[in-house]
Amino acid sequence: MLWPFWSLQCNILAPDMIGAVVMWWPWLKDSFPHQAVRKFNSLPALPPLPSLPSSVMLVGDSGVGKTCLLVRFKDGAFLAGSFISTVGIDFRNKVLNIDGVKVKLQIWDTAGQERFRSVTHAYYRDAHALLLLYDVTNKSSFENIQAWLTEIHEYAQKDVVVMLLGNKADATQQRVVKREDGEKLAKEFGVPFMESSARSGLNVELAFVAIARELKHRSMKNPDEPKFQLHEYVSRETKSAGCCKS
Repeated sequence: MLWPFWSLQCNILAPDMIGAVVMWWPWLKDSFPHQAVRKFNSLPALPPLPSLPSSVMLVGDSGVGKTCLLVRFKDGAFLAGSFISTVGIDFRNKVLNIDGVKVKLQIWDTAGQERFRSVTHAYYRDAHALLLLYDVTNKSSFENIQAWLTEIHEYAQKDVVVMLLGNKADATQQRVVKREDGEKLAKEFGVPFMESSARSGLNVELAFVAIARELKHRSMKNPDEPKFQLHEYVSRETKSAGCCKS
């Protein structure tokens, strides 16, 4: 039995209608005229964008702003009000389109308190990248960065991407850690560095995009594509935005 609209030409179907026809194709193929079947079969397939799943961990002392940074990146909002510590591990997903490649970031927000470290350690091995945060208004959170890096080297993959972020850069009156100190520490350990602010959004998007670009480059390994330099990219983008002032 033919459909009432059997004369419909398949080459004028809208893209979303094509998806529906493909889903019902086993049932429809016996109902369409042979001419329409031949035209449908001749339609070129639309290749999906390549996708790259990646895991990113946010680590650092409790209170440095990891959750606020994640919410700012994922939802474009700032969590104002009372501070609530993350218990164990929380995560959110976001997809970035990097040069035609969908980089699917699964971002793990970790607890900074010592009693949750054993839980955090279990996630290090599966992380492709780590954003290590300190609070520019909290000297001890900066002084603990070396201990965090030691922990990362012990538990994470050897080729994990690490970036250092000096968060809460908008709090100029309360600042106790100079930007130059962060740059010096990052250079000492060979990791890229930038300051950020979940409140103002300063460099939040840039931090995740830089990580996504590095992970995309490592996974795709296109010989015709110039090697991506994470340090140079971060330095260039922060300077061009005029956001490196203390």
